[in-house]
Amino acid sequence: MSTAPVIAAVDGSEDSLRALEWALETAGRRAAPLRVVHVRQYAAWGQADVLVAAPPEAEGDPVLDEVRARLAGRVREPAVEYVALEGVPGAVLPELGLDAELLVLGSRGRGGFASLLLGSNGLAVARDAECPVVVVPAPGREVHGDKAEEPGPRVVVGLHADSPDDAVLTFAFTEAALRGARVQVIAAYPWPVQTWSAPGQLVPPPVDRDAIENETRALAEGFLARHRKRRPEVRADVQALPGDAAGLLVAASKDAELVVVGRHRRRLLAPARMMGSVTQAVLLHAASPVAVVPPGAPEE
Repeated sequence: MSTAPVIAAVDGSEDSLRALEWALETAGRRAAPLRVVHVRQYAAWGQADVLVAAPPEAEGDPVLDEVRARLAGRVREPAVEYVALEGVPGAVLPELGLDAELLVLGSRGRGGFASLLLGSNGLAVARDAECPVVVVPAPGREVHGDKAEEPGPRVVVGLHADSPDDAVLTFAFTEAALRGARVQVIAAYPWPVQTWSAPGQLVPPPVDRDAIENETRALAEGFLARHRKRRPEVRADVQALPGDAAGLLVAASKDAELVVVGRHRRRLLAPARMMGSVTQAVLLHAASPVAVVPPGAPEE
């Protein structure tokens, strides 16, 4: 059993309650405890940078009381802990990821506008948490894509062939093993590729598309070798596809169990935590839950 908890952030909204159910099921699969956290937002006139002396008691918190009632009487594993905190959710929740296995929240909180696809707290937590963050979308998101050619559970993962992140692949294979799912690896490459030959003039390069696709697939297969060895029970299929990675991942999210994407590594000239445009687009538009995995330690 894992001692690190799966954390479900709740605020009473329907989106957060859906995330709670997802977190409860995932904690059971991982044999990890579930920690249900409600962060009470500071009042608009309050000072968000002033810390309270101690967290308020969980007893008497109406949001947590609702969750207790929702889960009452279920025959379930794992153990559930309830925690109430005060502060700005987008700042408090990432700190909880320091000792968590996973942090799960809904795509919009109670205070979000109905027209927003993803609340600011979700973006902040996915960007800043030290652990993987799963954002569970509202049902009914429509994506343009064909149904999977093969039925059965899938975990979709985006692979950047030029700079793969081992932590992303490790998470995807672990989730697939826990779910009895296969891994669908999307390795996108840009096409058509154009070069400048003169001011204002673009010409296609003398590069064969099949050669680029084959090289992309070969690189992806090489990166997957160690993960297949670690998880021989997990089948992984590589798709080297032309076009925009975000669009391909969103299309693949249709009927998927989970989409796994990475977060940018810090760079010397950009030391702040960042999320790439592909990750943000997938969070905004995918039909399935999306896991954002922080980068692993860079390899020598």
